[in-house]
Amino acid sequence: MKTLLSLLTFGLLAVTAVAADKPDTRFFEMRTYYAKPGKLDALNARFRDHTLKLFAKHGMTSLGYFVPVDNTENKLVYFLAFPDRAAHDASWKAFSADPDWKAAAKASEKDGKLIDHIENAFLTATEYSALAQAKNYGVGVFELRTYTTEAGRLPDLNARFRDHTLKLFEKHGMTNVTYWNLADAEKGAKNSYVAGNTLIYLLTHKSVDAAKASFDAFRADPAWIAAKGASEQKAGGSLTIKDGVKSEFLTPTDYSPVK
Repeated sequence: MKTLLSLLTFGLLAVTAVAADKPDTRFFEMRTYYAKPGKLDALNARFRDHTLKLFAKHGMTSLGYFVPVDNTENKLVYFLAFPDRAAHDASWKAFSADPDWKAAAKASEKDGKLIDHIENAFLTATEYSALAQAKNYGVGVFELRTYTTEAGRLPDLNARFRDHTLKLFEKHGMTNVTYWNLADAEKGAKNSYVAGNTLIYLLTHKSVDAAKASFDAFRADPAWIAAKGASEQKAGGSLTIKDGVKSEFLTPTDYSPVK
């Protein structure tokens, strides 16, 4: 039965690729923190012991917190949800001014700053994202995938995912988690994405090797080959730009609401 797409507190989009009756109108933020050398553990401790509780205090819904499997850049990647952009701005303003946050930040940085720089992106859920619920997947890895389309071809890409790709992912052992497009209102964001041309989504796999095997089978599937060919013929060419598909394998932190 189709269900309304919604986000539960400390939940991340999960389970099956069921299209929602109504779109989720919440405002999402993906944030990537690049820790200074040797400071990632301290950054994680600050999130675990202080930040998540303060986010909740100020109306931010934590979704998931991850580090890359191959974390050569000392990154922490996480996702938040808000009722709308105004709520986002108000929550961050209140959080930043909170004396408890200022004290936690000061204490954690007694031996130096933890963060080198931050990137963020504002997101909106696609119409075909799956049911949202808190869940422990019990699997090996998550995969964050980012697609950049040719100008004007994002609707074609979304249609292909909605009508074909999600079902074929499931067929080949991949679990759909959540699908976002870049929000129109990107003011204040720091990233290299192109508004109107970006799809960002999460999958889960048993392992990195299992993910590679699943994608090999997916790409060889006649149903995928036919869907890809038809969508590109309709659009007049490839839906994504050259080198426009990026993938990164992630593992959830011990304090992540979803594991």
